[in-house]
Amino acid sequence: MHTDVVILVAEDDEGHANLIKRNLKRAGILNRILLFRDGQEILDFLFKNGKTPHREAGAAYVLLLDIRMPKVDGVQVLERVKADPELCKLPVIMITTTDDPREIEHCHVMGCSNYITKPIDYESFVNAVRQLGMFLSVVQVPVLKDET
Repeated sequence: MHTDVVILVAEDDEGHANLIKRNLKRAGILNRILLFRDGQEILDFLFKNGKTPHREAGAAYVLLLDIRMPKVDGVQVLERVKADPELCKLPVIMITTTDDPREIEHCHVMGCSNYITKPIDYESFVNAVRQLGMFLSVVQVPVLKDET
């Protein structure tokens, strides 16, 4: 992945967020990583609401999105992103502890790029993030324009 691509991590579990950041770096992913603690924070960033930082026109992003989050859950974030004419191009990788086939299918139907189940044990989780890092190192990401 080109180093200009910003990785957005929407994850309410601070331990998981730190593991993701640390292991992406270990996998050789040196991109800037922005962390969001709940679904509303990532929506405000993407849709340029509120006084928090907003996405930049002409920038490329990848969103790693936890499903189980406070305020607005990841599935609702995915629905809003994929319904937007510009944001629908944003690659979204769902990260969750659930491996319910119906939920996986639902997220894919709504347009997620990939779906990763968080393993319960530490080593498996670290390995999954490293594999995600390898995936991100080869993926091509579209630049988001600004419709406004």
